Amino acid sequence: MTGQGLEGFYRAGRRLLSRCRVRVSGREPLAVQARMTAADRARFVGTLRASPHSGPDPDIVVERIRQADGTERITLHSTALRPLRVPVEVALGTDLAELGAIASGAAPPELAASVGDSGLRWSGPTGGSTVTADPPPADALASAGLLRWEFELPPGGSRSVELRVRPEGAGPVRAVGRAAASPLAPAQASGDDPRVQQLLLTSVEDLNALLLRDPAHPSDLHLAAGAPWRCGPAPADALAAARMTLPLGTRLAAGTLRTLARTQLPGTGPQSGMIPGPRRDAGTHLPPGCTGTEATLHFPVLLAEARRWGLPDTETEEMLPAAERCLTWLRTIVGDGTYLCDPHPGGPVRCETQAHAHRAALLGADLLDACGRPGGTELRQWAQALRTAFREAFWIDDLGGGRPAAARAADGTPVPHLGAGAAHLLDTGLLGGGELAPGLLDKVQTEQLARLLGGPAMDSGWGLRGLAAKEAGYNPFGHRTGAVRVHETAIAVAGLAAAGYEKEASALLRGALSAAEAFDYRLPEMYAGEQRTDGSAPLPHPAACRPAATAAAAGVLLPVALAGIRPDAPAGTVTLRPVQCAPVGEIVLTGLRIAGAPFSVRVSRLGLAMVEEAADGLQLGV
Repeated sequence: MTGQGLEGFYRAGRRLLSRCRVRVSGREPLAVQARMTAADRARFVGTLRASPHSGPDPDIVVERIRQADGTERITLHSTALRPLRVPVEVALGTDLAELGAIASGAAPPELAASVGDSGLRWSGPTGGSTVTADPPPADALASAGLLRWEFELPPGGSRSVELRVRPEGAGPVRAVGRAAASPLAPAQASGDDPRVQQLLLTSVEDLNALLLRDPAHPSDLHLAAGAPWRCGPAPADALAAARMTLPLGTRLAAGTLRTLARTQLPGTGPQSGMIPGPRRDAGTHLPPGCTGTEATLHFPVLLAEARRWGLPDTETEEMLPAAERCLTWLRTIVGDGTYLCDPHPGGPVRCETQAHAHRAALLGADLLDACGRPGGTELRQWAQALRTAFREAFWIDDLGGGRPAAARAADGTPVPHLGAGAAHLLDTGLLGGGELAPGLLDKVQTEQLARLLGGPAMDSGWGLRGLAAKEAGYNPFGHRTGAVRVHETAIAVAGLAAAGYEKEASALLRGALSAAEAFDYRLPEMYAGEQRTDGSAPLPHPAACRPAATAAAAGVLLPVALAGIRPDAPAGTVTLRPVQCAPVGEIVLTGLRIAGAPFSVRVSRLGLAMVEEAADGLQLGV
């Protein structure tokens, strides 16, 4: 931890420690490995020669285990044949900078330290931090930010120092996912491709590490967007991730819905019923988008699909008024028009937003009908009008067969660039009896979109690019202009598979699995969209969260999409539509949840699915 870039220990958006450098016998160990061993833990290994008679081989191994709760254990292992006396120095420093200042490259200089109990202390205008050591150092130099020890290492012996980083006056940090019973079932995968099993296992571990509690309602758990940049609530991401993890049970969905329902805007104005959220960069071709709009449209969809996966009727009824307010907001904003426009005057009509709104209207209408509430007919009529208009106004004919517009400007001009947002047109949502809601595109347009998403301009070989490689402004590291976003890749795989375009779905799936392997199955939210070549590896994005909620949840959606599981718990049925080309060979998913009971399914190498465990009375649909 050198103090450069974003390195450091953080808590509540503030960097408590930015520099932690270890010297043994006056030298820094030679780094030989650094890797994450869990969602909240990393291991660093270095070596050095402390004895002049050891030859070319190192005789001290320095192991550093760093945990997200603010502890680091530094252990020296001796392989020397004689006792060693080694001085150890740890140089510490911090700027107590806010995360936003660090992200923009405007972090202040380091602060002066003072000696505290068993360590060092730093103070600034808005707080302070301390580092304590066990065992206490033999010497502490505030001016240099140094802690010193002198250890005797017998042949084959070890000595350790544990550092604890804390905000001044704060107690120890406990991760919710470690302290509370997880709302996610411990599902497992097995079969011909071991990567599927490892990805699912690591994804569930990452999700548990990102769990947050609503402080006022501690039984309600939801997901942080990711570390280190978005450790707080992000409504759109929390809802999207909870939806992808419905196969692991409905508890996370219920906690997320209850938490966000409490943030819903009250009153009778045009924003009444909206779930607020920040604006988000949309790339070079469009202005920033409103994640509040996205979250408000996700809310009724998650409730409707959670009910299909087995959310109890009492909890559905509890959240139904909030979902109704979201749907009322949608109809109010649309008014007598056809499209859901950008909330800012003069903003574009976004393709992706219409896909979210269309799905919310159809699944919301289905939910209202099932619960005996009015409004379903009006929502379906609007969705039908939107489909008719969209297929004409948002489709751009060209010599390549056409493409959907990314948006329409305020004057009606189409924004023609091809990006990953188009994949959301395939994500139509689950209705009753295992049926999917109709999409905004017709059959011919859907087939063309499948070709585009599976083509070399969009498929990087590691997943779906945020922007096609041939488009103006393409940047393989661009957040929305070329980087591979794992969430959108998984949405594309699931949508393509459900629509019957198995070749394109399988190629994207295999690319995502290869990327997962390269990242030790702990997928970041995004990585560079450089084209895959023989012997290459995906390039990490320097600003990506890892772990990230939507990326980890994608690790659940991908294997479930292979099995094509479509439950209807209220009707007591489940329908299976597996990917018949079996792109990863045989796969067995166990420990999923439908109607609150364990559910297991096997998909053979011939693409045939068989239920191996299910709730009593759950029937296999046609």
